[in-house]
Amino acid sequence: MLGLLRDQDCGILAFRHGAWRHNPQKNKSGSKEKQPKAMQANCNHLHSLPGSGGGESAAASPCAHAVRMAGEGPCHHPGDIRIQISSVPGERGESPGPRNLRPAPQSSPQGCGHGRFRSHSHSEARQPDEAAAEPAENGSSSLSEFRHLFHWLQKSLPYILILCVKLVMQHITGISLGIGLLTTFMYANKSIVNQVFLRERCSKLYCACLLVFLAGSSILLYYTFQSQSLYYSLIFLNPTLNFSSFWEVLWIVGITDFILKFLFMGFKCLILLVPSFVMSFKSKGYWYMLIEELCQYYRTFVPIPVWFRYLVSYGESGGNVTGWSLGILLGLLYLILKLLDFFGHLRTFRRALQIFLTRPSYGVTASKRQCSEADDICSICQAEFQKPILLICQHIFCEECITLWFNREKTCPLCRTVISDHVYKWKDGATSSHLQIY
Repeated sequence: MLGLLRDQDCGILAFRHGAWRHNPQKNKSGSKEKQPKAMQANCNHLHSLPGSGGGESAAASPCAHAVRMAGEGPCHHPGDIRIQISSVPGERGESPGPRNLRPAPQSSPQGCGHGRFRSHSHSEARQPDEAAAEPAENGSSSLSEFRHLFHWLQKSLPYILILCVKLVMQHITGISLGIGLLTTFMYANKSIVNQVFLRERCSKLYCACLLVFLAGSSILLYYTFQSQSLYYSLIFLNPTLNFSSFWEVLWIVGITDFILKFLFMGFKCLILLVPSFVMSFKSKGYWYMLIEELCQYYRTFVPIPVWFRYLVSYGESGGNVTGWSLGILLGLLYLILKLLDFFGHLRTFRRALQIFLTRPSYGVTASKRQCSEADDICSICQAEFQKPILLICQHIFCEECITLWFNREKTCPLCRTVISDHVYKWKDGATSSHLQIY
């Protein structure tokens, strides 16, 4: 199709674009009918151009789509003619000139539809590139979300700090006391382990001062908070506090657990003060182990009355049948879990008690000939043998040296032969740092 307008519209189109004007150089006779005829002749000439399809269909097709002004749409059809018409002299300051006819570039028979087909083909060709760009877009979206979260945290940081300061000031007493108890425990535990490692060279005066320090810290704590009767928890009684607050329950359980640790660490200091001719180093190790296992076993039961009272008090605060039922149910579930935990600790305590009573040995006493064959030098302390012990691998060590070694190892220090079935924990005087909250 060459156009969308009929022949009579060509003159109107030319008139609207300023092409149908009075030209004194070409129309000197002043006739008003020659110009439309000439324009109609030009339109008929356009219909008769080759490549227009020929026949009646070409003659009936409009020419307005074929006649295009310079600078109009980019779509061209076969046989389209681009006509450039100069304006009248003086209107735009341009010199008059003849009309230039320039044939439009030939395109495919499908015209603009072919252009749409090609752009659709190009879009299909770009689809793999877009699919390949999807992971990059997903990564950029994740990074964008992370940036939004970071900006939100940055904006919310002042408010979070304000709330943290409020919480710290509200519980400043409990936080300060917790830090003090933790540092005291760490210092005392490390000191006891060092004194046990020194064996005969340990300082009795230092152990006595450490014992006084632990006892004084416990007494001062209970005296400061005597109105709360925190020492009742040591004998499975309820302190004089309101059990409706979670923080108060946590306060009672935490302080009681640290005080129990201090109490049993004081017993270890007393054993350190015992002279070696009364209790040997090997026997002291078994006592340390038994005291620590007993401490952990006792600490398992102490929080039970406090937490059970707190869980059941939920029903009291509810004041209805549903609240009572839920409180009792939570208390029973807590007791069942503690019962299972009880059997686990009981098995461990019975094994430690059996080791304490049987006192298994790592070997037999070595003779003087065997010691002389080993040059009378212990491989651990690099000194003369003191109560030499011959292991099953025929290596000889001092009794205290090999006892201290087997507190952490199972094998011989020289040949790595397995001597003990398992490591006897807590024989070095250490105390468990586990905080028994529940």
